[in-house]
Amino acid sequence: MTKNKNNQAIWSTRIKKNTSSLFQKVGNSIDIDKRLYKEDIQGSIAHVEMLFKQKIISFKIKNKIIYGLTKINKEITNNKFEFNKKYEDIHINIEKRLFQIIGEEAGYVHTARSRNDQVITDFKIWMKKSNNEINNNINKVIKSTIKLAEKNVETIMPGFTHLKNAQAISFAHYLMSYVEMFNRDKKRFANNLDSLNENPLGVAALAGTSFNIDRNYTTKKLGFKIPTNNSIDTVSDRDFVLDFLYASSVCAMHISRIAEELIIWNSDAFNLINLSDKVVTGSSIMPQKKNPDLLEYLRGKSGSAYGNLFSMLTILKGLPLSYFKDLQDDKEIVFKSNDNLNNCLKICDEILKNCNPNKSKMLELANSGYITATDLADYLVKNHSMSFRKAYQKTAAVVNLAEKRKKKLNELTLDELKKIEPKLKEDVLKVFNLKNSINSKKSYGGTSFDNIKKMIMKYKREK
Repeated sequence: MTKNKNNQAIWSTRIKKNTSSLFQKVGNSIDIDKRLYKEDIQGSIAHVEMLFKQKIISFKIKNKIIYGLTKINKEITNNKFEFNKKYEDIHINIEKRLFQIIGEEAGYVHTARSRNDQVITDFKIWMKKSNNEINNNINKVIKSTIKLAEKNVETIMPGFTHLKNAQAISFAHYLMSYVEMFNRDKKRFANNLDSLNENPLGVAALAGTSFNIDRNYTTKKLGFKIPTNNSIDTVSDRDFVLDFLYASSVCAMHISRIAEELIIWNSDAFNLINLSDKVVTGSSIMPQKKNPDLLEYLRGKSGSAYGNLFSMLTILKGLPLSYFKDLQDDKEIVFKSNDNLNNCLKICDEILKNCNPNKSKMLELANSGYITATDLADYLVKNHSMSFRKAYQKTAAVVNLAEKRKKKLNELTLDELKKIEPKLKEDVLKVFNLKNSINSKKSYGGTSFDNIKKMIMKYKREK
C-alpha cells in the first residue's frame, strides 16, 4: 500500500509527533490480543449489519466491509496475515488491512463504536467460549475420577485428619470428594456466563452514541442475552474478569490439593498408590528414582493462578471511572490463567488414568492407628445407654489398654474389653471389622459402600 494517511496511526491528525519507540514497544498488545481475531471480526460484522439495518450505512458499504472482513478472517486462519506492531492491537491491525482490501469505505466500520466497547465485546465472546472449554475439561477429569472410583468401591483405606489415621473409608469415597469439588468449579464457571451474557457493544467510548443504533439486534446476533445498562460502567467493568480469575484460582487450588495428596501417597513412606511410568520422570544421578514431577507441576501452578487474580485486583483497586490504559493487561492475565488451567486439567486427567491404589498397603495402614475406636464409642451409646462423652472415655481406656499391650483393637479379647466395661457382649467384636465400620456410615453422604455406589450412579446419569 502506498504511503498515505491510512498507513499512519489513527490519531496522527491530532498527535503530530511520532510515538517514541519505547512507548510503541510497551504500548502495543498485538502479540497478546491477536488471538481475539475471530471474535473481533464476528463483532464487526454484527455491528455493520446493524448499521445497515438502522440505515446508517448503505447496503453496498455493508457488503464491501463484510467481504473484506471475511477475507481477513481467511488470511489469519491460513497464516497469511501480517500482524504489525506499529498498529498496536488486533482491532487496528484488522481495520488497516480492511482499508487495503476495500479502500476508504473501511472507515465506516467504526461508526457508532469505540475500541472501548469493541474490545470488551470481543473479550466477552472469547471468555464465554473459554468458560465452556474449561468446563469440558473439568468434565473429563470428573469422568476419569468416577471411573477410578467405580473400580475401588470396596478398597479400604484410612481416612485422615491432621494426616493421622482417623476412620476407615473407601478409596472410592475419597475420590468422590474431589468430584464434589470439581462440580462446584463447574458451577462457578457456569455462573460466570451470567455477567458475560451482557452485551457491551454500542456504549462507544463511555457515553453511548448519538446514532440511532439497535443494541438489541447486536445482542441477539452475537449470542448475548441483554445489553449492558450503563455506558460508563460497561467500559470500566472488569468484574467478569475477576470472576473468571477467581474461579480459575479455586479450581487450580483443588487440582493442587489432589496433587499434593497423591505426591504424599506415592512417597516411599506411604506407598498407597502406584503411578504409571507415563506420568513420572527419572533422576539425572539416582537410577532408581521415579519422581512425580507432573503432580509437582500441578501443585506449583496454583501459585500462578493466585498471582493473576491478585494482579487484576491490584490494577482495578485504584481506578476511577471509566477507561484507562491499565485495563489493557486484563487479556494477558486471563489468557495466562486460561491456558494454565486447561493444561493442568489435561495433566490431572492423564494422571488419574495412570494411577492405581496399592490395595494391600492401604488395608495394612487402615489396620493401624486404632481407627475403629469411634465405632466402639458409637456402639456403647447405642447398646448400653451411655452418653457419648462417657462412651468416649471408656473407648479411650480401651485404646490405652491396646497400646499398652501392643495390640490392635481387633486383637483384644472380650475378657480384656470387659475389664473396661463389664457389660460388653460378644457382638462388640464386630465393630472392629473395617468393612462393618465403613458400611455402618449409612447417613447421606457417608462412606458406606451402598452410598458410594448410589452417588457414582447419580453422577453417571447426570453425564
